[in-house]
Amino acid sequence: MLQLTTNFKFLLLPIISVFLFFSTEGFSQSKKNKKKPNIIYIMADDLGYGDLSSYGQQKINTPNIDALAANGIKFTQHYSGSAVCAPSRSSLMTGQHTGHTFVRGNKEAGNDKKGQIPLPDNAFTIAEMLQQAGYKTGMFGKWGLGFGTGDPNNQGFDEFYGYNDQKLAHRYYPPYLNHNQEIDFLVGNNWINTQTYAQDKIQDATLNFIEENKDKPFFAYVPFVLPHAELISPKDSILAKYTGKFKEVPYTAEDKYSSDYGPDIVKYKYCTQDTPYAVFASMVDRMDVYVGQIVAKVKELGLEEDTIIMFTSDNGPHDAGGANPDFFNSAAGFRGIKRDLYEGGIRAPFIVSWPNKIKKGTVTNHISAFWDVMPTLAEVAAVPKPNTTDGISFLPTLLAKKKQKQHPYLYWEFNIKNGRKAVRKGDWKAVVYNVNKSGETELYNLASDPSESKNVASKHPKIVAEMQQIMKVAHTNSSVFPIN
Repeated sequence: MLQLTTNFKFLLLPIISVFLFFSTEGFSQSKKNKKKPNIIYIMADDLGYGDLSSYGQQKINTPNIDALAANGIKFTQHYSGSAVCAPSRSSLMTGQHTGHTFVRGNKEAGNDKKGQIPLPDNAFTIAEMLQQAGYKTGMFGKWGLGFGTGDPNNQGFDEFYGYNDQKLAHRYYPPYLNHNQEIDFLVGNNWINTQTYAQDKIQDATLNFIEENKDKPFFAYVPFVLPHAELISPKDSILAKYTGKFKEVPYTAEDKYSSDYGPDIVKYKYCTQDTPYAVFASMVDRMDVYVGQIVAKVKELGLEEDTIIMFTSDNGPHDAGGANPDFFNSAAGFRGIKRDLYEGGIRAPFIVSWPNKIKKGTVTNHISAFWDVMPTLAEVAAVPKPNTTDGISFLPTLLAKKKQKQHPYLYWEFNIKNGRKAVRKGDWKAVVYNVNKSGETELYNLASDPSESKNVASKHPKIVAEMQQIMKVAHTNSSVFPIN
């Protein structure tokens, strides 16, 4: 072996040192620059489990959402946070079920305050968690969790565009939308004239946010207003696909919750509609088109393999403004609709796409709920799971790993009509209505009776007693949304 002279050794050492410095620096830099995946969470409003063709819908086509399922994973036993808007969103944002999350019902702030009861300042949301993980965060659509402390900008969102007040979101042609702390007046809308379809404007803001943040990890929370009532669509090619297709039952001014655009409009009510079935179908179709545009934007920017796209609904199907969930089989044969704690009111479609991470065309029966999204995204973003969450990460299910933890139970409560509670434990489901008046505990086996048509409580008193105990343990008192 050749021996290095002393002088040559001294000449070589600086070269080796420089090489090692740049090699280590480069390795460190590549680790530092490794981009966390973008996250787009899309949530429909009042879309039933059966309103997507990938979940059995026969009268409406949803090819873009179906493509997400074909390219990713479809959950068959996923649950919303609640049976109505605000508490479902609170459950999602805080990672807590309705026995713990602050907002547990739809309730106005009152005392001349705008909007709904706000999330408190000490609430910790998915957006705050991802902000801390280095994500740019944006929220586009219907918020419904209050102004002040509850405002999206105060709950972790860098950008907000849409409706804060969910009662304003009863109208698709409002005079304005909220953009952060500013008011964005919509061209041609003044409660009498209807020119600008608000959901189109929200979609533009969503696409702009993705474009503007393509070079950094971003979280886009996209809670569509569609297909919540009122039932109204622009007169375009989407509506034309369904015009004349169905035998219609008009929604008229005789309905006490109807009010048309004009000088005497009651803003929180719904417009009349001569062709509610065609319009409802077009609203679901339009939502599907929006999803297709979001996917196309992600592909156009070369972000497809670095972006997780999730799609779900906030609760079961509605029957307002002329909508008919029976006609469309929107609950897919499950019992109940929006406001019910039976399966039709809370079981939600859930699809996740993440190319080259999630195996295409996967279907899972893993039991999960809205409060699982926070710990799942914590694991995705490589940050600790907040100790406030009731959720369990379902990332192992997404990635086809074997060590998927299971819930000991899922719990819901809802303080309307003397109170409602429900528990799912394995295949067993317990439901109590009229909680405040010692209502009967019903028991169903979802494996043999998914439509909850056979109450078997009398045959299984021990299981009923166990479910009743869970209902006590899972509940914490709320002076704002009391339930016994």
